[in-house]
This record gives sequence, C-alpha cells and structure tokens, in this order.
Amino acid sequence: MNVTMAAIEAARKTIAGQVMRTPMLPAPPLSAITGAEVYVKYENLQVTNSFKERGALVKLVSLSDSEKARGVIAMSAGNHAQAVALHASRLGVPATIVMPETTPFVKVAATRSHGARVVLDGETLSDAQARAEAIQSAEGLTWVHPYDDPHVMAGQGTIACEMLEDVPDLDMIVIPIGGGGLIGGNAVAAKTLRPGIEIVGVEAALYPSMWNAIHGGSRPVGGPTLAEGIAVKIVGKSTLPVVREHVRDIVLVGESELERAVNLYLTRQKTIAEGAGAAGLAALIAEPERFRGRKVGLILCGGNIDPRILASIMMRELERDDRIVSFRLTIPDRPGVLGLVATLLGRMGANILEVEHRRMFLDTPAKGTKLDITIETRDREHLREIFAALEAEGLPATRIEAGDADVL
Repeated sequence: MNVTMAAIEAARKTIAGQVMRTPMLPAPPLSAITGAEVYVKYENLQVTNSFKERGALVKLVSLSDSEKARGVIAMSAGNHAQAVALHASRLGVPATIVMPETTPFVKVAATRSHGARVVLDGETLSDAQARAEAIQSAEGLTWVHPYDDPHVMAGQGTIACEMLEDVPDLDMIVIPIGGGGLIGGNAVAAKTLRPGIEIVGVEAALYPSMWNAIHGGSRPVGGPTLAEGIAVKIVGKSTLPVVREHVRDIVLVGESELERAVNLYLTRQKTIAEGAGAAGLAALIAEPERFRGRKVGLILCGGNIDPRILASIMMRELERDDRIVSFRLTIPDRPGVLGLVATLLGRMGANILEVEHRRMFLDTPAKGTKLDITIETRDREHLREIFAALEAEGLPATRIEAGDADVL
C-alpha cells in the first residue's frame, strides 16, 4: 500500500489544471533571520488555502463509478474537509463531512459552501471519527482518509516534484507532520528525484506522535496547540514505514516557536500561515544550527487561521519584542501628576495605548495611587531610555508581564 514514484507522477497528471501549481520563491527576510537560504512553497494559495486539495482530488478521481454514485465520507476539523467538499462538488460526488462540534464556525461554513453535508459530532476528532464510521457503515459510503491512503499520499507528493523543478539544488526540505501523509508522499518524491536531499519532519511538541513511533518513545501527547492541523495522536499505518525509511530526523517545536513563525510569515513575507503551515519555519527558529548555511525548502502548507488568533499572536509578538509594554508607577493622588507622566512619555516618543488608576491596593498610601500604563515603543533600547527617564523623575517603573496584572 506504500506510495510509489509512478503513482506520484500519475497524480501530477490527474491534478494538472485542477489544482494550482503554487509558487516556490526565495525568502530573503527569513534567510536573514534563520541563517539558512530559505525558499517557500506557498500552498496557502490554493482555493481552500491548503495543500489538502492535491490528495483529495487524486483519491476522488480513483473511485469507481458506483463508489462515486454512493458518495464519500471524511472526518476533519478543517482543511481536509474543505478540500474533499470542493473537489467532490466539482466531480458531482455526494460528500459527507463529520466535524467536531468545537470546529470554528468559519471552517464549518466554508465546508458547507462547497456543497457538502456537514455533521457535527463530539468534542474531538476521535469522536467525529466514530460518528463517521457509523455513517459510512450505514450508508455504504467510501472513506477519503486525510492521510492514511496511498492515493492521498501520492497527491501530496506532487509538491516536492514542483519544488525541485523550481529549485533543483535544495539541500533539504522541512515538512510538517500530522498523520504523515504530507511528509510521506513528498519524502518518496524528493528522495527519488534527488537522493542526497535531507528530509526533516516537524511536529508540535505537544503532539510528538510520529517521533514516539519512530524512536519508541513515550512522550505525552495532547493539549491545546496553535498547530491543530498536525495535532494527531495516531500516525498512519501507511505513512510510518515511509517516514522511517526516508526522513532524516523529526524536530519538535514549542508553542512560542509556532507563534513566532506565524508572525514572521505575516510581517516579513506578507502572507498568512496557520500554526501547522508555519511549523517548518518554527523548526528553523527552534534549531538554527541544524539549518544554518543550507539551502532549505519550506512548505507553507496551510493558511486557514482564525483572525482573532492571528491578531492575538501579533500582539503577543509585539510584547515579546518590547514594542508594546505595560508597567506600573506609584504616584501622588493629586491633580496634574498624570499630565506630567503623559508629557514625559510624549517627549520620549512613547505612544500611550492604555491608562488605569488603581487606588484600592492596600500597599498604596491613602494619598497615593498606582498607575498602570501600556505604551508602544520603537524597540527594546527605546524602552530602556523611557524607564531611565521615569527613574530620573523619581517615578521608577515596574514591568507588568503578561498575566501578572493584579485582580481587584
């Protein structure tokens, strides 16, 4: 059942003209930050903003006429659901998608917009899978598995073919791992076309399922992650042997690296990446020495991120870079003092975002008040200058870290 290069070549013909041949472009800003020569494959530009269209289409085309007539079923929390729904609609195949009840509404709406019947069930993807299996059995539908299927793996493997056509001398390709369909198909293609290339996988540190399977490890699996697209607890039976044979190593990345990678794609490359889509870049951030000086291809595999989460990441990164800072002052509670503070901050070039008086703290004098201020700065050195100026005026500032604000 393992994928072959012949199957990948056939998949290329199947998707030609039906799935976008996405650009593979150099990323000088990311190269400067990571020390590697970085090229990005922009799979977030697909119609459904994810690479999943490739494998879904190949699988759907492979079905017999009777299977197409009966319809297909898939379980997914997002990208696979939209890909199956889109191409099933184009081929006239009835599609049922089972999604967890916790799936963001925007993803449910997008899946329905492509004509699929959407069933919401359970809190997790495992719950959704149980419901999908029951429906599949009752209605005789055909599974379109998100990763554990050779047709799906062959479709995903077309990405590496395009990457190496555009940049033939890549030293390595860094690929996110969930169940293993993306890395499995692309590892076969890349190692066939360029035997000396290194394939490095990336998993969220909270979901080291493939790492455990390869290393015989027992790292805990589970928890809320920004990279929900690769938050898989059980790896594919078809994908595991391919990863074991062709993948050099697997890097585990933390949530802070994932957040920074999403922010860098947005602010430096002016493109949108979801957590899973940014996992490859997160690996370069987490272990720069491994990649420094190498010509590295990244697959930006998806861009379906909740706008509220994206806005939160941007604010958190500004805080990490000391571009937005909250601090506390203890001042006399009399007219004019707040104006003096505001004047000083304005003179220093700080932009005041928020001010709050806190008079009820017991460690504050009866005629005093604590003043919490959030400002925007140019950079970390600018912040040091502002704090020094406050200190010189007899107003020493205490930094308020995220989550440290007192609750009255």
